[in-house]
Amino acid sequence: MTYADILYEVKNQIAWLTINRPDKGNTFRRQTVLELIQALNEARNDPDVRVVVLTGAGDRFFCIGGEKEPTDGMLHYHNVPPVVDLYTLIDLMPVPVVAMVNGFAVGGGNVLANMCDLTVASEQAAFRQVGPSMGSYDAGFGTWYLEDAVGRKRAREIWYLNRKYSAREAEAMGLVNEVAPAAELRARTEALCEELKARGPQALAALKAAFHARHNGATGLSRVTIDHLVANYYHTEESKELGRAFNAKEKPNPERFQR
Repeated sequence: MTYADILYEVKNQIAWLTINRPDKGNTFRRQTVLELIQALNEARNDPDVRVVVLTGAGDRFFCIGGEKEPTDGMLHYHNVPPVVDLYTLIDLMPVPVVAMVNGFAVGGGNVLANMCDLTVASEQAAFRQVGPSMGSYDAGFGTWYLEDAVGRKRAREIWYLNRKYSAREAEAMGLVNEVAPAAELRARTEALCEELKARGPQALAALKAAFHARHNGATGLSRVTIDHLVANYYHTEESKELGRAFNAKEKPNPERFQR
């Protein structure tokens, strides 16, 4: 299959999925997510694939989240990408999915990296959640899995305060498994994949299923929050104003909005 927004290649039993929109920060739009889903299903149905690697094109951005519409800086209901389907599929994949974070992992890109089984990050990578700063949030997978990875207090810090963390800081808090120099990122990721390929594939598939079973409720909750509540939130004055100010690099005034 030919893809417009991503690159897909299988080499040495490793499926490489690359978000190929470097001029747009490797943001994802609806088409991007649909293509990622298609490629993951292709890898899922390929008996030769033992590991999947997800990354971004170039050396600046892994993924900085969903593409914003130029008119008002927000995602509209009819354009909301089916990210719940994507996150669920990552969980349901019978093989490990590794995030190779080559640059900024922000917003939805930060969630995407955290959804993967393992993460290898470049020393120049950075991690940040920006939701409440720009009139958005993820009250499903993006919060549940983050709390599991870093703990209750740190997860709230990340979501509430929207600070930026270096790759080393992310590693220390449990968001990243390994940090590598930028020039060695691909080689270190391939080495990790070789380790995974040396493990029993049926055992890994069973372990993934067990990990997913614990969070099975997250799928249903995410469909409610992301597909409906979050999509509707984008139409509020709060979301519109915060999104506009964020894109204009202006200081927002959230005090004028009621709770």
